[in-house]
Amino acid sequence: MFIEDIVRKGGMVTLFTRPRRFGKTLTLSMLRTFFDYGYDLQGNLINAKHYFEGKRIMQSDPEILSMMGKYPVINLTLKSAKQTNFRAAFLKLRDEIASEYRRHGYLLHSDRLDDTRKQMFSRMVAVRKEEEIDTDEKLKIEVDKYSTSLKLLSECLAVHHEIKVIILLDEYDVPLENAYYSGFYNEMTAFIRSLFESALKTNDFLEFAVVTGCLRISKESIFTGLNNLKINSIRNDSFAEGFGFTEKETEEFLQYYGIGDRIPEAKEWYNGYLFGKREIYNPWSITNYVEGIVNDGKEYPEAYWSKTSSNSIIKDLIDHAGTETKKELDELINGGTIEKQIHEDITYDDIHKSEDNLWNFLFFTGYMKKPDEKIKRQLYLRDHADSEYRNKNDLRKSDKRLVYSKSKRVRSFRVLSGST
Repeated sequence: MFIEDIVRKGGMVTLFTRPRRFGKTLTLSMLRTFFDYGYDLQGNLINAKHYFEGKRIMQSDPEILSMMGKYPVINLTLKSAKQTNFRAAFLKLRDEIASEYRRHGYLLHSDRLDDTRKQMFSRMVAVRKEEEIDTDEKLKIEVDKYSTSLKLLSECLAVHHEIKVIILLDEYDVPLENAYYSGFYNEMTAFIRSLFESALKTNDFLEFAVVTGCLRISKESIFTGLNNLKINSIRNDSFAEGFGFTEKETEEFLQYYGIGDRIPEAKEWYNGYLFGKREIYNPWSITNYVEGIVNDGKEYPEAYWSKTSSNSIIKDLIDHAGTETKKELDELINGGTIEKQIHEDITYDDIHKSEDNLWNFLFFTGYMKKPDEKIKRQLYLRDHADSEYRNKNDLRKSDKRLVYSKSKRVRSFRVLSGST
């Protein structure tokens, strides 16, 4: 059970990297609902226990159940920071932070917070209008103000509730990828680093934190000096079942809706991810597949996962691939296997320093999986030619075009994956 495991096996700060559409946001929502005091804007307690009645977590031991509704929780998503310049992207993140402050607005009426803390809290809530931030100096002041905002919110919550705080950060790598391709990577990295360091490293009010994203960014890039960081990727056995559906769960899902006879078809189309040593199904694909059959009467499966992203990094890496890399791509398309060493510590600045980074991004974002692994941390990658991506008759004529051209259809490069 994920909730129990995060308490027993998680670190002070645990980073989970999983491919997109694997329920990362939903998982953080579950953690917030379980642990959060659940106060409304007026400070009235909200009892969320009914959400978990009849669930496996209610069979956990008393220590875990005693943590339900016990902690103040800070919940922040970074996925909205997709603007084309630093000012706009930062202001979007600022607004998300201010919104989380407003969610805890009852603190302004707290008898336990002194006037200084209340004044600092009020400054975070009362954001300056965008048109007022019309110079670089004013923007810098605003950036400095919010770079330690999560630590301040932690302090206010901990003082009021007299207990440490849980911090949940979703899609932490989205603003970094966007900033890299929009030309303000260094500015965004500096802000995110300051935000994270103050909230996750030098924060005496932190109980524990959970961070999610698609890619692992080098500790030297964002998590500078964060010695209490525990990273869990698709290579780890622990938490392997924490995201996505297991084979058993997928079968039970289809049987529940009376379409157990479609299980072989679902496996042919949507089986492909390997987390640790466990075969895991993409919940987005499976849910849409079942809904299409049950509600819309669809007779044939569809490729759902491949429609959920533009895959900018993958497209960019393929566009800049050399002759040898393209030969290896052809090898995979033809059903072969290649051997590559993985590098889990990658920054966006490193993307074009080595063509081998292509394989790392393809692997960790779910486009390929390992059929085997060596002690020297070498991974074999191969194409599984799952039906979701294409029928075999169209493989050669379409994929060579995708690999060698800069066509917009490159976004369908998911054809090389064995996952959905």
